[in-house]
Amino acid sequence: MTARDPLSASFTASSTADEVVRGIDLTSIRAIVTGASSGIGIETARALTAAGAQVTLAVRNTAAGDAVAGTIESSTGGVRPRVVRLDLADRATVTSFVDAWSGPLHLLVNNAGVVTGGLERTREGWELQFATNHLGHLALALGLHDALTLGASERDGARIVSVSSTAHMRSGIDFDDLHFERRDYDPQIAYAQSKTANSLFAVEATRLWASDGIVANAVNPGGVATGLQRNFTSQQRQSLDAAEAAGVFTYKTVQQGAATTMVAAVAPQFAHSGGHYLDDSQEAYTVPNDADLAQHPHGVKEWALDPAVAERLWAVSTDLLRT
Repeated sequence: MTARDPLSASFTASSTADEVVRGIDLTSIRAIVTGASSGIGIETARALTAAGAQVTLAVRNTAAGDAVAGTIESSTGGVRPRVVRLDLADRATVTSFVDAWSGPLHLLVNNAGVVTGGLERTREGWELQFATNHLGHLALALGLHDALTLGASERDGARIVSVSSTAHMRSGIDFDDLHFERRDYDPQIAYAQSKTANSLFAVEATRLWASDGIVANAVNPGGVATGLQRNFTSQQRQSLDAAEAAGVFTYKTVQQGAATTMVAAVAPQFAHSGGHYLDDSQEAYTVPNDADLAQHPHGVKEWALDPAVAERLWAVSTDLLRT
């Protein structure tokens, strides 16, 4: 991989989503935020709405989504976000969501994610974390490609933000056993694989779609206490505590966690440049695949940005979605 200077934005680990969008007018921008009924998704949707964007909350639980939409409307004095059901582990709801979408799309924030404490599978037999975090978002982006292309022609570009994680440093992609059909199941490795996939999606989506005016970037929001941890086993919680103690991360507020998403979504540096991985509101530096996480807590491993691996994963994943 060719070395280059990382792209830089004028924000830090302590910046908030509001600070990133301050002074930016997103009026007429149409945005979708998946998983916007909790945690970072709520803050991302709120900040976008406050800046004038027309936001759609894509959520599994529409009752929770309606409550969030009301809170956002009241707190911003803006337009109430739309709420549409989307279950990324259920291809029928992805199809329904795409079919119901009309007109341009300027920003797609693939924020939703799931963590499991043990092996769970979709009706297709796919491992749930990989199916939800990666395959569901890929299917959504593929279905919305034309809308994004239309949005790009209107606004000199459209963006996709793919929410990854420091966890990607624990595992690359095991193409021989994507769904843990032969190897022993480790929910932490499964999650890590899905987060590496989120970054690789940004690499290949940009390669394929930049000519359409669409770029995608991956972001690590950092350590934020959200509902994502509700299914953690005691072993997973101990691992998280050990990582915090080792200095791998320090907890951020939800507002700080959403800032890196907002940088990828609105900062001019990333308007026409994709395939990057952002951490603490900056593009992260790349480290070898054998690098130690504790020594490089803000790095991105080569396997998460490898163009050949990204192309292969896209091909394998789209083949799965066609079955």
